[in-house]
Amino acid sequence: MSLFEQMPAQPPRGVKSTRAGGAPLAERMRPRSLDELVGQEHLVGPGKPLRVQIERDDASSMIFWGPPGVGKTTLAKIIAETTQASFIEFSAVMSGIKEIKQVMVDAAKAAELRSRTILFVDEIHRFNKAQQDAFLPYVERGTIRLIGATTENPSFEVISALLSRCRVYVLEPLKDEQIALLLRRALEDRERGLGAQELQADDDALELIAGYASGDCRTAYNALEVAAQLATADESKHIAKAIAAEAIQRRVLMYDKQGEEHFNLISALHKSVRNSDADAALYWLGRMLAAGEDPLYLARRIVRMAVEDIGLAAPEALHLCLAAKETYDFLGSPEGELALAEAVVYLALAPKSNAVYTAYGAAQEDIERTRQEPVPLHLRNAPTKLMKELGYAAGYKYAHDEEGKVSDMDCLPDSLKGRSYYVPTQEGREKQLAARMEEIRRIKAAKRG
Repeated sequence: MSLFEQMPAQPPRGVKSTRAGGAPLAERMRPRSLDELVGQEHLVGPGKPLRVQIERDDASSMIFWGPPGVGKTTLAKIIAETTQASFIEFSAVMSGIKEIKQVMVDAAKAAELRSRTILFVDEIHRFNKAQQDAFLPYVERGTIRLIGATTENPSFEVISALLSRCRVYVLEPLKDEQIALLLRRALEDRERGLGAQELQADDDALELIAGYASGDCRTAYNALEVAAQLATADESKHIAKAIAAEAIQRRVLMYDKQGEEHFNLISALHKSVRNSDADAALYWLGRMLAAGEDPLYLARRIVRMAVEDIGLAAPEALHLCLAAKETYDFLGSPEGELALAEAVVYLALAPKSNAVYTAYGAAQEDIERTRQEPVPLHLRNAPTKLMKELGYAAGYKYAHDEEGKVSDMDCLPDSLKGRSYYVPTQEGREKQLAARMEEIRRIKAAKRG
């Protein structure tokens, strides 16, 4: 498609149509100016960075990072309208190198006629490295002003060369009261909204929809449209809380098993357990299960928590977590999820120790940084006559024959003699282990003395 040709009835693959006919409520109610925009005050409020950039007509490219339905596309369109630039909307889901290059050629022609082009790339994180590289020369020369939108952390999903040439703006989920305000506007707007239907809506109904949307305005508008249809069908034209609940049916939680939110949630679960907060741990576990996370993935992470954060302070925690995994395998969902919840609560309330975790890490560091010394002769078996003649097993002391079942024999390589890795805490069962280690030291010291 050329920027100088008439728009065809069907847009080419990768370029979205912006025709308003029959558009969903969310599209019809899209803000047309910064004054109509609700939310993102930290970016577009008076004197804030994005507003200043727009008002100064700063042509820098940018990346909008935020969850769905918070206004990334809307802001891009407002910028194009405010700066009187041509606006091309590009979908990373439906496009390839061929489409990118054609749009770049058209933008270069427009630049020769002093026409500015804003290229909005939705879900830019879905482009691979080669596709993102294709934008670089045009962004550098100023042929286009690139505005990318992503729900994923651009630090990981956008190539560094492109990221260094863009300003990154983080958009936040809308608050419930902001979404309720937008829903009320849609009900009253006779031009673009539902005002012509003369519907009435209770505040608690709109609050319910707003809470269900979890900061996603598009989801809220979609639910309102369904509620409006239900209210019209029963001829009451009144959206009560019951109708709103029927329109919602079931909350769809924001979650991506491969994306950042997945790692954010598992991090929240792990750190809640580590901080002995059983209530928070149950909440985050429930959030992940409700969003469709694989319970066996959670079971594996729960076992990891047992060995990393509980350790030998409560060694039975590991057995309980493995039993929870077996219970889930046996019962399945939803009954088996209760076993995972039981394990999470136990881990949160159990005494904590990362002493083994720390000790093993220290041992790994020594393995990496020190030479690989041969096993001391006294620790080697000597199954043959030659081995015995070479000194294998010479000086070995059988602990069961020693007083206290402990000998004064060194078991580390010569260069690491006296090295201490495991330092038990005074938490739970580890307090007993600390006492036993002290007893072993005393026995060895007495024999060496």
